[in-house]
Order: sequence, then C-alpha cells, then structure tokens
Amino acid sequence: MIENTFAEGKVLLIDKPLEWTSYDVIRKLRKIINIKKIGHAGTLDPLATGLLIVCTGKFTKKINEYMAQEKEYTGTITLGAVTSTYDRESEPENFKSLDGITQEIIKEKTKQFTGEILQTPPIHSAIKQNGKPVYLMARKGLNVVLEPREISIKEFEITKIDLPVISFKVVCSTGTYIRSLANDFGVALGCGGYLSELRRTRIGNFKVEKAMTMEEFKSQFSMP
Repeated sequence: MIENTFAEGKVLLIDKPLEWTSYDVIRKLRKIINIKKIGHAGTLDPLATGLLIVCTGKFTKKINEYMAQEKEYTGTITLGAVTSTYDRESEPENFKSLDGITQEIIKEKTKQFTGEILQTPPIHSAIKQNGKPVYLMARKGLNVVLEPREISIKEFEITKIDLPVISFKVVCSTGTYIRSLANDFGVALGCGGYLSELRRTRIGNFKVEKAMTMEEFKSQFSMP
C-alpha cells in the first residue's frame, strides 16, 4: 500500500545531512519506501546541508520544473586562503594576510557579484565532458577547462563578520555554484577565500523549515 502511494507521485522535502551525497539520500529513501522511480531536484555537495526536493513516481516529471526555481542559501566563507575544491573538501593553501580587509570593503565587494554575472563552475564538480564528470579528471590531475556561464544573483548579503570567517545569505538562479562565488569573492578581496559552510534554505516556495530529517522520515514507517 505504501508503495502504491509513492508510485502515484509525491514531493518529499528532506533536510540533507552533512557528509551525505544527494544520491545517498535517494538510495536510502528507495530502500525505505521500496520504489524505483525516485529522484531529486538539484544536487547538494556532501559538505552542504539543507533542502533537497525529492520526487517519486509520476511526480518525477516535475523535477526539471523544481530545479529551475530560485534558490536561497546561507553559509560561511573563510578568508585568507584557498582550496583546490573551493570548499573544505581539500586542504587550505596560499595563506595571505587579512591586513586592510575591513567590514566596509567586504560589504562593498558584494556589489560586483549581484545581478547578471558570468561564473566559471569549479573543476571539482559533476559537470560532464565527454560523458564523464569533470571532477574525475580533476582528481587525476588532468587539465580541465570550463567555460563561464551566465547566472543571476538576486541577493548577496553579508550577515556577520568574524574574521577570517564571514557569514552570508545568497538568493540566486539555478546553475549558480556557491563554491565558485566564495572563491571569486576571495579573489576580488585579494586575500583568497573558500566555502567553509553551506545550507540550502529555500527552492522556489519550498522552505527547509518544512523539510524532514532522514530519521524523521524513516520513523513514519517504523512499527509501533
């Protein structure tokens, strides 16, 4: 009976745990509800948490529609160093002093990253070239070249500054890589920076406050 309900089609809002891949969530849900036709509307990196829209059954046809919707993120950027993956997955390097980096400068620099801008995705990403994700080539040390893409950042707000860490909120179009934004922001400041924390809080009208943890979802199917 449970399988029939999900086969008809449901939209599930899941709060993705830290260090899980988006596919980990799909694989676990597939096992819990015993359904093959299931997918998510927009990947979250393993080191990110937050809203993952999952569609089952006939509702998988809506995945592209949900993926195209505006997204909101909160997180932190650590200034004064860079990483090859643009986040905490790799070790910080090229450390630089933050002397002269003021709150005013930090907030002023956000302006050049709002509106319609060109952004180059990170080479450690799932974008495919010749049928293979580019991160596989990057991990092997092969040369990866990605073209800049036009994205839209509606809002880039600095919510807290506690150097070397700054907190932010971003509202953006689909296709935006927050890791690239963190790296590019560090370049603009002249001191480097990498994404140290990320949480997706909204996709369209869907908010993370309405999402269930994996434990909460699984508990619905536990025997009393």
